[in-house]
Amino acid sequence: MALLLALAPGFALAQIPAQDPQAEPGTRIRREVNLVLVEATVKNKSGRVMADLTQEDFRVSDNGAAKEIAHFSRDQLPLAVALVVDLSGSIQPFLRPLRYASMSALRALKSEDSVALITFSEQPELVVELTHDKGEVADPFETLRAEGGTNINDAVYEAANYLRDEAPAARRIIVLVSDNVPTSPGSVEHKQVVEAALKADAAVYGLKIPGRNPRGMGLVTGRVGSGMVNVKKLTEETGGEIFDIEKEGSLFLAFKALIERLKTRYTLGYYPGTNEQGASFHRLDVALASSHGSKGRDYTILAKTGYYPPQARRPSK
Repeated sequence: MALLLALAPGFALAQIPAQDPQAEPGTRIRREVNLVLVEATVKNKSGRVMADLTQEDFRVSDNGAAKEIAHFSRDQLPLAVALVVDLSGSIQPFLRPLRYASMSALRALKSEDSVALITFSEQPELVVELTHDKGEVADPFETLRAEGGTNINDAVYEAANYLRDEAPAARRIIVLVSDNVPTSPGSVEHKQVVEAALKADAAVYGLKIPGRNPRGMGLVTGRVGSGMVNVKKLTEETGGEIFDIEKEGSLFLAFKALIERLKTRYTLGYYPGTNEQGASFHRLDVALASSHGSKGRDYTILAKTGYYPPQARRPSK
């Protein structure tokens, strides 16, 4: 029996063809059942991606209860990527190289994958809606200008909500291109940004640019009660990671490595119990079988820390 997946935030709608007793022979109808999807990247102790794992290698628990994995795949389901680009004055030197890097790296995505472009300084702006034409996303970099502050909070928050509403049938990814130094708290705080990303089931990845900020500006994010988003924590809680341009060698290489990483993520699916669907937040844990050693010592797994069921998805502000 074929399993066709249509993703939704937190829960996916698994459409399973079934026979209708009143239908003509050879026709099929579809039944919808809830399936929770979890994406994971697995690395060994040296940091290399473990690319040859099977369904039997994984263990998933939902609020402490072990779950049987019913779906397993790798880069089979379409992606919806929100490219969220910082236009604060500190990254002006990188705008033109970013056009070439995005144009080249995004070509590695599948034809059915879609990309949107959102820019921000003080406020986020949707520049290109989700499209399969990757060149359409790269073209605006020719005319973009960088100036003003850095409101990462609102940018990621709005990107998460956009993907939740506009890409219900895709794996959702936010790629934040920024120096990761917020200078404006925006209208939402770090906790709300994380919540919005998890409710959208959107993993946040960072493409970290070495911005030109005044000395001491990096300390802004450490102020107690500032509410400004901590990008490192945000990526960890949503199952993403940060690619540092200085460490990767160039903007193009960092962008290329990020896109390749998206293609190496495993997708795991399981059915929740009927008495578990009412909880407002479900804590998830993904691990490997004991034969692979101890999580955190012998290997690491990048996966979202939890999910919200359908009735708890609407963002709070």
